[in-house]
Amino acid sequence: MSGSVLAELVRICGPDGVRAAAPGHVAVPSTPRAVAALLHLAAGHGLAVRARGSGSKFHWGTGGKAHPDFLVIDTARLDGLWAHDGATAVVGAGTTVAAAQAALQRHGKRLTLDPPSPGATIGGVLAMNEAGPLRHQFGPPAGQAIRVDLVDPSGRSTAVEGWEGADGVITSALLPVEALPEARRWVVRPVTTLTETGEVINDVVAQEFALSGVEMDLPGAAGGALALLLEGPAAWVTASAGRLARQLGPRALIRDTAPAWWGRYPFGPSDVVLRLRVRSRDLHAMGFVLRDAVGTAVAVRGSAGAGVVHAVLPAGLSAPRIGDIVIGLKQVLMARGGQVMVLIAPPDLADQIEMARPRDLF
Repeated sequence: MSGSVLAELVRICGPDGVRAAAPGHVAVPSTPRAVAALLHLAAGHGLAVRARGSGSKFHWGTGGKAHPDFLVIDTARLDGLWAHDGATAVVGAGTTVAAAQAALQRHGKRLTLDPPSPGATIGGVLAMNEAGPLRHQFGPPAGQAIRVDLVDPSGRSTAVEGWEGADGVITSALLPVEALPEARRWVVRPVTTLTETGEVINDVVAQEFALSGVEMDLPGAAGGALALLLEGPAAWVTASAGRLARQLGPRALIRDTAPAWWGRYPFGPSDVVLRLRVRSRDLHAMGFVLRDAVGTAVAVRGSAGAGVVHAVLPAGLSAPRIGDIVIGLKQVLMARGGQVMVLIAPPDLADQIEMARPRDLF
């Protein structure tokens, strides 16, 4: 990166707002106008640009190609709860979801977002459409966002309604808020297979329990669990949790706190991870294909009720083998309205296989 470009970055963001990072540089703007100036500069000098919040999902999917003229725009200074009227809130893109929730909690409110990524920011959640257990009741961020403010690659500020992803750097978003639930209870039942899990979910959903979350955890080598979240007035939650536990049978337990695995990913950045969209009634078909293709049980966790789960493939598989597994799953899931993509893989494998693109997550 030339000295003149570096000087311009410092002029836009200040001496404390620019730092070197292999490869290229990181710029930390404090206003949407500064973001626009950075994108104007990048366009004029042919710099590749990528936005980053906490970096928790920076390794997902295709990522960015590394070369000396790479500019990362860090949204850390675009933070804060900028407006709140009781029904909606304007939140800066660099604000962590945890910080936004803490600010709203003082008013007895919350966002209906609970992304599993540690330190996830509002911008990152929207850019990657990342959702946690509450997606079952409230849908993913793309369906919740009322308006997303961003600066497009040419440096033009714009507001997008009906968010389905877009090129550019998100600066803030208008999101709905709701009152904190008076009570929460989890009903947890052991499960051992994807087939059993699908059958239980289909039976429970048909009973119309108004569940906020339906999550499963099948570690692969040991017994798993299905957990269902009820939220609302205390008396209703208590009665509904009791009725749900009876419906699930004598092995079901009612808990005041979530299981340790709830709202957490079953993988790390060095794993090979498949993201699957699959209806609960088709979990058995997905499980059969995975077992046959891999040759062993595979760890699967996610929002089974909402139809989005993650599977972690065993270490040591070659790129062609991973490709064959994906093709086999595609053949089964596409006929059932599902989808499969490779969300994470080590760099040496990611260069050889088709990785998820951000727009694939919408």
